[in-house]
Amino acid sequence: MQQHIDKSQWGGEERFDALLESIRSRRKEFEELRHIPMDIIDEFKAIGVYRAMVPATYGGDEKSPAEFLKMVEAISAADGSSGWVASFGMNPAYLAALPEETLKEVWRDSPDIVFAGGIFPPQPAERVDNGFRIKGRWKFASGCMGASLCGVGILPAEEGALPRMAVLPRDQVEVDPTWDMLGMVATGSHDLVVEDAYVPEAWTFVRGGKPNVDTAFFRYPSLSFAAQVLAVTTLGLAREALDIVRAMAGGRKSVTGAPNLGEREYAQISLGKAEAKVRAARAFFYESTDAAWASIQAGGEPSREQVNLLRLSTTHLTQECAESIRNVYQISGMTGADNGHPLSRILRDSQLCTQHAFMGEITWKNAGAIFFGHDPLPGYL
Repeated sequence: MQQHIDKSQWGGEERFDALLESIRSRRKEFEELRHIPMDIIDEFKAIGVYRAMVPATYGGDEKSPAEFLKMVEAISAADGSSGWVASFGMNPAYLAALPEETLKEVWRDSPDIVFAGGIFPPQPAERVDNGFRIKGRWKFASGCMGASLCGVGILPAEEGALPRMAVLPRDQVEVDPTWDMLGMVATGSHDLVVEDAYVPEAWTFVRGGKPNVDTAFFRYPSLSFAAQVLAVTTLGLAREALDIVRAMAGGRKSVTGAPNLGEREYAQISLGKAEAKVRAARAFFYESTDAAWASIQAGGEPSREQVNLLRLSTTHLTQECAESIRNVYQISGMTGADNGHPLSRILRDSQLCTQHAFMGEITWKNAGAIFFGHDPLPGYL
């Protein structure tokens, strides 16, 4: 596999490679569990996944967006579900909208806090005693089995109120193991259930709201980054799929006497096109990331056009990688179609990525609207 990551920043080369090897060897176990086990979450903590974007004043590492994305890319090549769960180490982008005093409490003992959220559907919340009384069920809380803090979407029962996220300790939330999807089986993206809980207002925030931390990362567009960290899992999957098919090329000839896979013209063409798609999409993705980050490093903020390219390159990456995976899967024949073959798992995981709203068809429309000088739909920029 091609490596684009500085492993010295993530526990060192030996430890990072050992983690990837452990993940690869346990993929079947993870899928049977339907979540990533706690020993892997603990290793994510140890190499810095969850403190990567935490401010240095709270003990964090203040990594750049590209550094974090390349880490998720590398883990996703070993296992898509593991990369998806690791991607939520971006949680400070959300949590920074909490009041400063609350943030001190969140990271008081350690910057390695694992946060998982179930946002939809926002549930009505009654205001009581400087806080909210909440109850309800929320879907798609990826990584919740390893979380110490959980967030749930609420809508205060007040005229004109914006949807908020309420943050609770894990022991105040029940996990209902409902996740049963085509791909990303081991993400543990289960339902969160709260029967009745009081959450102080200081432990709530508007998702995508103005951060109460003033470091460079918190000037990077949080919703764009939330989409990027998920899309880049598809990039890791695509790189792995291409490497697997290349390794299959020297296999035995067909029982009919036909040439082996690597000698077949249609396979050579398909692999060449797929390689070009993945490399081009990756270049656009990281070029857009670096351009937005450079504007921040220069003391400004990303322009509207730069944010649009972040979102466009994110959708493009997901769609191009998923298509490349599908194309090389097709040339693998019945070998790759076996459910025990890694190409089948990669195909399923990549198709799940394309279903996420962040990378849906509507993002093409929004990007085009901006190119024509029109406003996109709410929630895009």
